[in-house]
Amino acid sequence: MLHILFALSLAIVALLYSSVGQAGGTGYVALMGLAGFAPAVIKPSALALNILVSAIGCVRFYRAGLATWRTCYPFAILGLPFSLIGGALHLPAAVYQPVVGILLLIAGAQMLRPVSRRGGDAHSKGPPFMPSLAAGGVLGIVSGVTGVGGGIFLAPLVLGLGWAGPRQVAAISAVFNFLNSGAALAGAWATMPALPAELPLWLLCVGVGGYIGSWFGAFYFKPQTLRSILAFLLIAGALRMIGSIVV
Repeated sequence: MLHILFALSLAIVALLYSSVGQAGGTGYVALMGLAGFAPAVIKPSALALNILVSAIGCVRFYRAGLATWRTCYPFAILGLPFSLIGGALHLPAAVYQPVVGILLLIAGAQMLRPVSRRGGDAHSKGPPFMPSLAAGGVLGIVSGVTGVGGGIFLAPLVLGLGWAGPRQVAAISAVFNFLNSGAALAGAWATMPALPAELPLWLLCVGVGGYIGSWFGAFYFKPQTLRSILAFLLIAGALRMIGSIVV
């Protein structure tokens, strides 16, 4: 029964995160940490769940006309190789947890700010190439080290700078999460321990949650609703990570 409840909790996380184009990495890490899984198991497991949920989101947002080559590929050019490198790196929890927690807190506060009016122009032009290239590289190494996909950091950056509208940002985040999670998992493969036996059940549950959440995000949630959901998830993840160090 506990295994089923845990899997359902992962499904709820996937539903909420996928509605804003995220794969749920921080949520999976939080739940597995509370359940007592070892860090060496948490990182590859979270990445595997990220890949499935973000893949569902990519398909959904592409069919909705929100994920385009022009808006996504600049972030992937450096994001992929740096995620691969980050996946092979393993930092102690006492180092990366407070750093990631602070980053999430800043990102959550950014999402609570009013939407920039520049977003309307950027929606048609797409993100600027060189800044997107740099952002993809920096966030790629961060996502690889932490195992959270990177889109959770990319979304508030792109939206705050007015490079795209909220739904388009969700689509960009889904593609970024999918590519970076795959690269990070490949980087961690050489040192990856045996994955938990419950992983197939987790994948099934997050797949269902991700499918439903991406459907709401692509077609039904209003832009301000998307921002509010993401802000809540960012701040909750930050408090969980910072709190684990304090305790």
